[in-house]
Amino acid sequence: MIAGVALGVVVIEAAARSGSLITARLAGEFGRLVFAVPGSPLDPRCEGTNGLLKDGATVTTKPQDVLQALAPISELDLFSSNEADEPAEDDTGGRSLAPPPNEDERLVIIQSLGPTPVEIDDIIRHTGLAASSVYLVLLELDIAGRLERHAGGFVSLSMMD
Repeated sequence: MIAGVALGVVVIEAAARSGSLITARLAGEFGRLVFAVPGSPLDPRCEGTNGLLKDGATVTTKPQDVLQALAPISELDLFSSNEADEPAEDDTGGRSLAPPPNEDERLVIIQSLGPTPVEIDDIIRHTGLAASSVYLVLLELDIAGRLERHAGGFVSLSMMD
């Protein structure tokens, strides 16, 4: 459940056989970011986290590492203080929502996909569109069975029969 609803998973300490490693594996399969805090190579309680790092997890030594990696995905301003924020008059929590993508924008997003997996962040950078628009189109493709999700936040067009 955690791996499915989170944007990323941080594993701080895990032995070679650990439930945290199962969560990290599932998060990777769901295309979520996986972070790991390195530990002593002599400590058996750190075998799992060090193994995650060998397998490509993001090295994490401070909270800012996680916030910086998640900022493009979440579209939230994670680095500003809440003191200056004015209460919002709508139900968006103070965030301005991007309008849904029009047909031209949908076409640009779909054309940036192919049979080769590409990172979602690269699609956002390449198209110059709002992340929410890209994720909406990807969700629509996923529901239609036209999108294949890969570990590490990569996606490709599904090769249909």
